[in-house]
Amino acid sequence: MRDLIRQEVSSIEPLDDLEVSTIEAVLDWIDSGVELCRTEKPATPDKHLVSYFPVVDGEYVLLVDHINAERWLPTGGHVEPDEHPKETALRECFEELNLEGAFLFEQPLLVTSTETVGKTAGHTDISLWYALKGDRTSFLEIDPSEFNEARWFHKDLLPSNTDPDLPRFVAKLYGENA
Repeated sequence: MRDLIRQEVSSIEPLDDLEVSTIEAVLDWIDSGVELCRTEKPATPDKHLVSYFPVVDGEYVLLVDHINAERWLPTGGHVEPDEHPKETALRECFEELNLEGAFLFEQPLLVTSTETVGKTAGHTDISLWYALKGDRTSFLEIDPSEFNEARWFHKDLLPSNTDPDLPRFVAKLYGENA
């Protein structure tokens, strides 16, 4: 599985110098042989792999008011040992939104390394960002144990209290400058 995860990261076309250095650092992390996946909640090991899967409908992105992070975030989840990050995105999409996920693109658009905030702050999420197809007119059944609410945001009107890399993902998704 480590080789498949490495291939996912290597497939990403960098947006900018920050992503070039992030890709290099993540590949070094993968190659180091350390455990890549969370093995114990909330954060063991203290750096682990996450699949973000922003759900997108036209110029709108679905964000959730995440209880633990205390921010508006794209949906996502921890990659389980022996699980491909794409499988994580589809599994978590069903668990968190009760939706059968469908990818806009086969490969992740972005990779980030982020120090977590909120109630489980203090560890690092290495996140692969996949874009999933959405429908703003469909009913959403969110997981109330994880989210206060879900809301569609226009790409130009993202909340300030969000993942610091969401604007970069949106720029990549819509072919704009970050």
